[in-house]
Amino acid sequence: MSSKVERIILAGFGGQGILFLGKVLAETGMRAGKNVSWIPSYGPEMRGGTANCTVILSENEIASPMVTVPDTVIAMNRPSVARFNLKIKAGGMLMYNSSLIERQEFRDDIRLVEIPASDIAEELGNGKVANLVMAGAYAKFSKLFTVEDLYKALPDFMPGSKKELLEINHTAVEKGFNYVEEKKYMFGRYVYSVFKGI
Repeated sequence: MSSKVERIILAGFGGQGILFLGKVLAETGMRAGKNVSWIPSYGPEMRGGTANCTVILSENEIASPMVTVPDTVIAMNRPSVARFNLKIKAGGMLMYNSSLIERQEFRDDIRLVEIPASDIAEELGNGKVANLVMAGAYAKFSKLFTVEDLYKALPDFMPGSKKELLEINHTAVEKGFNYVEEKKYMFGRYVYSVFKGI
């Protein structure tokens, strides 16, 4: 990822909190002093259908909020990988929810980061925080904000009665961040993946 701009497509089923995840990344970037954009896109159904959004984090002004060639795709389900993995720029990153997406032959010119986000969330007692597990994992790679920036942004998304959710959301981010250990393994090429236990 560039130290100047990060273009991200986030995608999954409706109900997986994809749009919320995009808002969290955008808000975190804004709090870190970056220019940001967030554009949602819905499938035919709110829940159970498809949902995706684009986020841009930039040191400079954003000329266009459209993302056609992302630096990173964060995919929460198999249809999202099928739809967006070919759009990733060479040298970019596919971060995917390995709880729902099996390892397969992906492109050989991108980094792969597999996070069992749904499994981690279930172990925490709330499957809905899988999106924040992915947020924590992404923070490991971002050059434009830190995981500390992410922790600071979380309370703004849980006002009033939702304050009690702050602890589990914080833990989900922490689990995702700490899960990532970038290692190289070879099947005729270098691929970046994750093998670290929780």
